[in-house]
Amino acid sequence: MQDFEEGELLIFNKPLYWTSFDLVKKVKNLIRAGTGLKKLKVGHAGTLDPLASGLMIICTGRYTKRINELQEHDKEYLATFHLGATTPSFDLETEVDARFDVSEVSEERVNNVLEELTGRQMQIPPVYSAKNIGGKRAYEYARKGVEVKMEPVPVVFHELEMTRFEMPEVMIRIKCSKGTYIRSFARDLGLKLGCGAYLSSLVRTESGPYTLSDSMPLEDFEKKLESLKQI
Repeated sequence: MQDFEEGELLIFNKPLYWTSFDLVKKVKNLIRAGTGLKKLKVGHAGTLDPLASGLMIICTGRYTKRINELQEHDKEYLATFHLGATTPSFDLETEVDARFDVSEVSEERVNNVLEELTGRQMQIPPVYSAKNIGGKRAYEYARKGVEVKMEPVPVVFHELEMTRFEMPEVMIRIKCSKGTYIRSFARDLGLKLGCGAYLSSLVRTESGPYTLSDSMPLEDFEKKLESLKQI
């Protein structure tokens, strides 16, 4: 039987359009309803944007002390990029603001650019992000049209593998260090190719030793907690 107060590490597939907080809140409410616990610490080890789905690690009780440790892990993603257009947020949160010719973009050229981007890079975070700038989230400035300077940070791309080439979209498996913004990678990919790019879909498949195949559907978790009420 699980001891949520002592601490549990739970792995879920975050649904598309949910915030990371939405998932934490849902899991917390399910545990409370199933166990009768009134006070319980619940947190996640690594944010996912609402427009991304995939692996999220949820910690309960004393395991919340492990969150910082778990966030240090390398991550793996399956990302789809739309070539030939850009958006201010580098994803689908904002409308397309420019379009470019992609007739010269080949599979070989994309692979060459991926080789250039593999390894240690200095990456500029997107302005549409939760990065703290002067006590506010960067996206708060961006949504008001206020320009802010985003300082580059070191990241590492351990592996970049194109798994699908169907213009104007390419799918890339990305294994990277913590703190990497895949939306910023979309911008950099588009700049290197000279045709612009934005992130059209994103799934986190791994975080350290934990994989998406280890995840539990929320419906199964809810049924499991429902059965506790009958014990």
